Amino acid sequence: MPQETEAIDALIVAVPETAGSALYGMVDVLAAAGSLWQALAGAEPDARSIRPRIVSPLTKPFVCGNRVPVAPDLDIADDPQAEIVILPELWLAPDDDFKGRYPALLDWVRRRYHDGSAIYSACSGSVMLAATGLLDNKEATSHWGYADLFRKHYPQVRFRPEPALVFADPAGHIVTAGGTTSWHDLAIHIIARHLSPGEAMRIAKVYLLKWHNEGQLPYAALVRQQPHADSVVRQCEDWLEANCRAADAVTQVVAVSGIPERTLKRRFKAATGTTLIGYVQNLRVEEAKRQLETEAMSFEAIAADLGYENLAFFRRLFKRATGLTPGQYRKMFRPLMGANDAPKPRA
Repeated sequence: MPQETEAIDALIVAVPETAGSALYGMVDVLAAAGSLWQALAGAEPDARSIRPRIVSPLTKPFVCGNRVPVAPDLDIADDPQAEIVILPELWLAPDDDFKGRYPALLDWVRRRYHDGSAIYSACSGSVMLAATGLLDNKEATSHWGYADLFRKHYPQVRFRPEPALVFADPAGHIVTAGGTTSWHDLAIHIIARHLSPGEAMRIAKVYLLKWHNEGQLPYAALVRQQPHADSVVRQCEDWLEANCRAADAVTQVVAVSGIPERTLKRRFKAATGTTLIGYVQNLRVEEAKRQLETEAMSFEAIAADLGYENLAFFRRLFKRATGLTPGQYRKMFRPLMGANDAPKPRA
């Protein structure tokens, strides 16, 4: 006689801004937990499973990101309850703070949290979560591209762009996931926590889901043009992009700016969110990343090309900025390097 399963309810929020791949990927993977591996292996389904359903403030079918059709299972007006609530990725511009949208939905998320639901967000879903106020004075992550949005619009959130997953509290009542495919990590975590670690590993094997234990830093752009109205700072940014290899780049750019060094440093930090020396270092690390991805030069040669005589210092700087050693970075982003392309030490 088939074994009866206990289904744990998971409500996945969908609005027109939702990314369809993350929405239905999460539905598919969570629904398969407890049964798919077992079916492939000829075993009985697990005693517990997850029942994912789509909840929305919109009662009728609609289309979300890239015209993906969505037919909600539940309406938030009915105040559905569940052990698990998930806010998946949204298609948002880097400065779109989500404030003022769907107030009834945000109220519902707050109620679910206060009633004991575990709240999860994937990628830019944490922007929606931040709009509820539930992340205030807590650590959170999202795609690294939203770091400036959090700095500007949600300064009370302790934003961390490095990890794939961040626990807002030790009990894991709120968990945020980082970049676009970090919903994979989130799905594995949810299955491990609410079913079992063994089932999470089985689902990861079936779907070939990768745990991003390297975090987001290897993928992050360290230098991004920030919108600001300081023409002097913009002139300095442009000059540094062309001259970051100069050993005295900071001294030279101060001369280019035509204003006192102390004033430039203050205005540069206010406009870009980065110190002047930090901006120069980020430009150099970005160039080192590009050369590791495309050139066969040794890291020692790359460091010298970028003006660093102290190789150990630049190696530490690179590791701090990317989360990887230069060798690990090259292996990750240039996996097809042939034997003839192996980096050669400097003569």
